[in-house]
Formats: sequence, C-alpha cells, structure tokens
Amino acid sequence: MLILTCPNCGVVADETDLHGGGEAHITRFGADASEGDFESYLFHKKNPRGVHFERWRHVYGCGKWFHAARDTVTLEVFGTYSAQTLTPPKALQNKIKKKRPDWEGFKK
Repeated sequence: MLILTCPNCGVVADETDLHGGGEAHITRFGADASEGDFESYLFHKKNPRGVHFERWRHVYGCGKWFHAARDTVTLEVFGTYSAQTLTPPKALQNKIKKKRPDWEGFKK
C-alpha cells in the first residue's frame, strides 16, 4: 500500500484516501491541437520500470492535486511536491539520485 504525504495540507494518507491521476509533467493539448499531438496526449504515456513521477489528488482530504515521485517496482515513495511545479524540485531529484545512482535523471 502506498503512503503519501499531501504537500498542500500535510496529511499522511494511504492510497485509499487519494486518487491517481496518471503521469506528471506531460504537455496537455486541447481541442485546437493537431490530431497527432492530441493522440500523443491521450494515449502515449510512459510506463517505466523504476522511478516515475505521477499526479495524485487528495480526494478525502483537501481535494487538491499534487505530484509524487515513486519507484514502480518497489513502491518506495521518494517524495511529494506541489502540482504547480513544472519540474521536480532539485532536492528531490538529488535524493532519488543518491538512492538510485543508475537513475538517468528527470526527462520531460
């Protein structure tokens, strides 16, 4: 079971209080996008083995969205941070790199 800390309200909650929203830091396209861009946005997602950045919503708490960095194999959570952040915080990236020296770093 995943245990995440909501960076908005500070509550530590398990995944039953939260709702996963898919991959974080993707470019979102609207109705005026080309068919290729819109197809990519809807269907072409990363599904890595290892470090992954995801969107989560604290459904049964403050209701706000946030991002989480976790390992998809071990379910280890490296940290959470605001959804308004365009890239993962440097401190979090350094923490991941220290625990996973073979990690190639954040790529958008």
